[in-house]
Amino acid sequence: MPVLVITGTGTEIGKTVTTAAVAAAALAAGRSVAVLKAAQTGVGPDERGDADEVARLAGPVTAGELARFPEPLAPGTAARRAGMAPVHPHEVAERAAKLATEHDLVLVEGAGGLLVRFDAAGGTLADAAKLLGAPVLVVAQAGLGTLNVTELTARELRRRGLEPAGVVIGSWPAAPDLATRCNVADLPGVAAAPLLGALPAGAGALSPTEFRAAAPTWLSPRLDGTWDAEAFRVREAP
Repeated sequence: MPVLVITGTGTEIGKTVTTAAVAAAALAAGRSVAVLKAAQTGVGPDERGDADEVARLAGPVTAGELARFPEPLAPGTAARRAGMAPVHPHEVAERAAKLATEHDLVLVEGAGGLLVRFDAAGGTLADAAKLLGAPVLVVAQAGLGTLNVTELTARELRRRGLEPAGVVIGSWPAAPDLATRCNVADLPGVAAAPLLGALPAGAGALSPTEFRAAAPTWLSPRLDGTWDAEAFRVREAP
């Protein structure tokens, strides 16, 4: 799995922290890692972006982004409003492919959900994943409503001939309600893909040392971790 594309079922669901956890677990396993943010929005030229946050939490990764736009909007919209050139899927694929020749693992983080548009032609992260022939990890919410958007995302991936690598819950609450606990059993079924991890709420607020030590315990062995999906399901079953 030299390139892994990471998307979310929406915004603000823990995609960047999940990317950092995957990177940290891979580094702990002795792999070299690059992180590519396809398009960064909502930050100024001198502000820290998502790739920078991944590097802060995970450790020595090669972090980069193709473009950044100042307004917190979909990349295509943000580029248009800023009068800047947009990012195109082929540019994402070309940069990721180059990084893959120099690293054991390349993580490509999208912006928002799978079909958020990069450019006026309607190019998306899904198009970049298709060009790369890369599996796609889906970061999902824990609570009510997640089953629908997770299934839609997984179905769209398969419709495009892409492989859902699995699902990671981006933020698992300390006191999950009934719907959240039921979703642990239901998410793999609606996605037709394995549950590969669950990050505790607030994981991104840990110190880098704490984050790196804990990251493998949040992810399954398929992501260089030690997390046991079945044990988690049994523990959280209502």
